[in-house]
Amino acid sequence: MGSDAGGNDTAGAGCRAVQTALALEGDGTSIAHARHRATEFLSQAHEGHGLPVSQQVLELTQLVVSELVTNARKYAPGPVLMELRITAHSVDIVVWDSDPTIPTARATDPGRIGQHGLEIVQAVTENLSIDHEPVGKRITARIALHEKADVPECGLR
Repeated sequence: MGSDAGGNDTAGAGCRAVQTALALEGDGTSIAHARHRATEFLSQAHEGHGLPVSQQVLELTQLVVSELVTNARKYAPGPVLMELRITAHSVDIVVWDSDPTIPTARATDPGRIGQHGLEIVQAVTENLSIDHEPVGKRITARIALHEKADVPECGLR
């Protein structure tokens, strides 16, 4: 159901970027599996690598994973790939799917039921980018590990 990639020292001098990747199948368990993998990954980054992962970062990561994987499963045919990367600065959640349509956040409407996922992701992330790929698209959401005033001297490039 998934595949792992080990940690790589790609964040710059003295900073270790830890990452994992997961291929998700089209069954109904893929969203829960992605959330569970994110939780395991962040716990390992905290306990095994000493990276600062607060309860808030854990919960925001689970929320963003849920929203992005749900949208990919709902709108894209074929596989979904998820990658998680963490450095001293941030957690990046990258979701690739085969649908080339770039999603856009809809105008705020408290009466609308559903379709608030991208609005939520934009509200809780430091940065959100959506890129066309040769096949489909890649969405990258970045969650900061620290308050702006407390950022170490290294990070993801």
